[in-house]
Amino acid sequence: MTSKTTGRIDINMARQRQSENTRQRLLEAGVSAFLEHGYHGTGIKEVLDRVQVPKGSFYNYFKSKEDFVAEAIQHYGNCFAGKMTKALTEAADPISGLRAFFKSLMADFEAADYVGGCLVANLGGEIEGSRISREILAQTFRAWRNSTRDVLLEGQQLGLIRSDISAGELADLLTEAWEGAVIRMKLERSLAPLQRVVDRLVDDYFKP
Repeated sequence: MTSKTTGRIDINMARQRQSENTRQRLLEAGVSAFLEHGYHGTGIKEVLDRVQVPKGSFYNYFKSKEDFVAEAIQHYGNCFAGKMTKALTEAADPISGLRAFFKSLMADFEAADYVGGCLVANLGGEIEGSRISREILAQTFRAWRNSTRDVLLEGQQLGLIRSDISAGELADLLTEAWEGAVIRMKLERSLAPLQRVVDRLVDDYFKP
């Protein structure tokens, strides 16, 4: 392979990396904007301005706003899953990891001054007319619920969680209670509703 050919390959790879980096920055900016202003309150121009990308470049990465929001939801879900995996990996046992995960979410909410909340819950009531985005929201929520179920199941096997109720039912209760508490957190600008969910469920009702 000649040095000229190698040089072209290096340039193409650099351009691909730059393109992927821009795409990731757009998705991150989109998640932030959707959390703050919702789907209808967020314009593409606002997202582009946050990343300082020319308007015409947007359609090099996404076909439409609906395509963009669908990928932003997936990006949010991946980050959410990564945060849970990190908490579980660093903990002594699965239930300690689950507590650490919720603690990290509460720290994020507090750092953001209680603006935003959960993207899945926020967008759920806005995009009922979009079948694709609605399905992705449902998939994202199910993935979180199923991950929580798996953690609770492991906790049951270790004797840390009551086993007279299925891990799936406990996971439903926990994720649904958490989402409701997030709404109250935003209204009251307080972490107390979230802390009650952890205290009353994970550290009380779920105990064997």
